[in-house]
Amino acid sequence: MLRCGKFELSLDRPLIMGIVNVTADSFSGDGLASSSRAVAHALSQIAAGAQILDLGAESSRPGAIPTSLDEELSRLLPVLEALRDCGIPLSVDTYKPEVMRAAIAGGAAMINDIYALRMPGALNVVADSDCAVCLMHMQGAPLTMQQSPFYDNAVAEVRDFLSERVLAATAAGIALGRLVLDPGFGFGKTLQHNLQLLRHLSEIEFDGLPLLAGLSRKSMLGTITSQSVANCLPASIAAALLAAQRGARILRVHDVAATRDALAVWQALENA
Repeated sequence: MLRCGKFELSLDRPLIMGIVNVTADSFSGDGLASSSRAVAHALSQIAAGAQILDLGAESSRPGAIPTSLDEELSRLLPVLEALRDCGIPLSVDTYKPEVMRAAIAGGAAMINDIYALRMPGALNVVADSDCAVCLMHMQGAPLTMQQSPFYDNAVAEVRDFLSERVLAATAAGIALGRLVLDPGFGFGKTLQHNLQLLRHLSEIEFDGLPLLAGLSRKSMLGTITSQSVANCLPASIAAALLAAQRGARILRVHDVAATRDALAVWQALENA
């Protein structure tokens, strides 16, 4: 079980986290700068079968320029308020402690942090709440992370980083039952690093904590298939299934209905 604010989420089967980008410059081309459009998209994600929504008001695509605190809050809070009673957990994708605090006050049940609570004050903000937190691995920062990523052993280094962040989180008072780990596909990794991490995903697990996989519409899939991001739906579904088969308990996706159906076929076969 994952404690996620007022929710207790069973992890017996992979959960689908639907992406809601409240930005104009999402790498996947699905950014929704309008609050009303973002809310409508979020509701459609729930109708399609999303079990968690991940709201992001700052792009973290490679080369992204940081968004100011005021701009991120002005984009995020109206959407969060409108969805507060939607019936499923709301995750907020942010690394800024000030945004975390406002999001938690506004009803967020999870913080999804690409910096894994390394920003000053972030650990304390989450520790003072009952929300879940996803600790993600990233080498470098979004602006420069894809310029020259290097690892001696990507799988071991990602696991070591995440285990260190788990220890930091628990030392700050965040219970293990509130933690999720994300290897950070595409965040300071080459195609080969990403493939190594996917192949050995189960080896990244630490202390039995659930793994989140965010492979949907990533550039690695476009590189493999020679397709644009807009045409990566089949590749995204394949990647989601491969991640689930290797132990991912949460799948962060753009295409909720297609992922739901693919998982249903796989699970039917597993249960036959």
